[in-house]
Amino acid sequence: MFIDPIPQPPLHLTIPLESPPAMRRIMNPVSLCSHLCVFLVVLIHRARSHHESGPWVCEPVSQVRVDAPFRPGIVTLDGHADDWKDVDGSEFSLLPALDPDEDKEYKGGKMIVKALHDGRSVYFLLQVDGDYAYTKGDSNKCPSVALMFQIGESATYHNMGGCSEGTNTCTSKACKGHEVDIMHFSIGNAIPGRIYGGNPVDNGEGNGGDRFGHLVDLFSWTPHCIFLDGTGPSGNDSSAQNDWSGVWWHSSLTVHSGFVEEESPYASNGQKGTYFFEFSRPLRTTDRIQQDVQFTIGETTKMAVAFWYPVDGTPWHGSSHYSINCDWVPLDTSSGSASLTKAESTKRAWDTASAFSLLFAVISLCLSVFVVYRVMGPRMVAYKPMEVAMG
Repeated sequence: MFIDPIPQPPLHLTIPLESPPAMRRIMNPVSLCSHLCVFLVVLIHRARSHHESGPWVCEPVSQVRVDAPFRPGIVTLDGHADDWKDVDGSEFSLLPALDPDEDKEYKGGKMIVKALHDGRSVYFLLQVDGDYAYTKGDSNKCPSVALMFQIGESATYHNMGGCSEGTNTCTSKACKGHEVDIMHFSIGNAIPGRIYGGNPVDNGEGNGGDRFGHLVDLFSWTPHCIFLDGTGPSGNDSSAQNDWSGVWWHSSLTVHSGFVEEESPYASNGQKGTYFFEFSRPLRTTDRIQQDVQFTIGETTKMAVAFWYPVDGTPWHGSSHYSINCDWVPLDTSSGSASLTKAESTKRAWDTASAFSLLFAVISLCLSVFVVYRVMGPRMVAYKPMEVAMG
C-alpha cells in the first residue's frame, strides 16, 4: 500500500510526493528557501496521509504473478511499447489502495504489467488507458506511478512495511526486517520520451533523489517513515544512490521523440489514449544499508504497483492511489533456459531445420554428381593380353 510522504503508489504503498529536501545538501540561500518550502509541504502531506476509514479488509486476487523472462537486447528505454510486443504481460484491475472495493475501480481500464531481464538489468513496462492529463509543475494534476518491493522478510504490503513504530521512533534497529524498496515517478516536470532517475548530481550527494524529473529511489518501514535512499533518522549515508532509470509516454503524442521543455504540455488535455511507463534497474546494486531490493535470477520477489490519476481533472492526493492488488504480487525472474518465448523457440526450430535441409541438399548433390559420373563418364575397357606367335 502506498501512502503519502514522497510519492504515492497504488497498491498498499505509501510514497511521498516530493523528495524530503531537508535531507539534501543545500548550497545557497535560494535553494535553502525552496527546500524548506517543499519540506513543509511534505510534512503537511504526512500529517494527513494514510488514514484508513476502518479495519483493513483485503481479499487479494489469487494466483496472480508477473513473469520476468530472460530476453537480452530487445528493449530500448524510450517509453514506446513496440519492442515489448512479444513479451507476455499480466493484466490487473486497479482498485483504491485504502478501500479495495470493486465498485470504486479505476474507470479508465486495466493496467498491464510486463517485465523482463537481460542478465544484468531488470525492465518494467506499465501500460494503462487514460485521457491525456498534464500540467507542468503540478504533479497532482498528472498521472503518477510507483513500484514497491519487499526487502525485509517481515515487510508487509499493508502499511508499506508494517513496522509498528511511529514517526519519531522508527529506526533501522527498531524496524529491522520491515524494509521495503520504493521507486516513484511523478511526471509533472518530466518531458515525455526523456530518461529520468539516477543522475550524477544527486548520486554525487549520496541520496536517491532526482531533482530533474522526480523519479526517486526510496525505502520505507511504515507510511510515515519513508525516506530517500541514503537518508533517514539515523543520519545520511554518502554511499547511497538512485539506481533507477525511467521514461513516460502517451499514445496521443504525435512526435515520436524530440520534445523539449518549451513544448509543454506536449498534447491537448483530454485526448483519449494510453499511458506507458518504462523503467530499468540493475538486478544487483551496491546497497549496503538494506535500502534496495536485490533481484536474483531464478528466484521470486514480492512486488506492488501503484497508480495515481487526476480523475475528472481533480488533483489527486497521496493516499488516493489505485493498486493492482491488495497484497504482494510475485515477480518471477526466470533463467534463460526456461524463458524462451514462442518466437525464439520457433526461430531456433527453424534454424535447426534449415541446417538439416542444407546438409541433406549437399549430400544429395554429391550423390547426384557421383551417379551422373558413373553413368555418363568414360567407360574403361577391360585389358586383354595379346598372344603373339614368334616364328
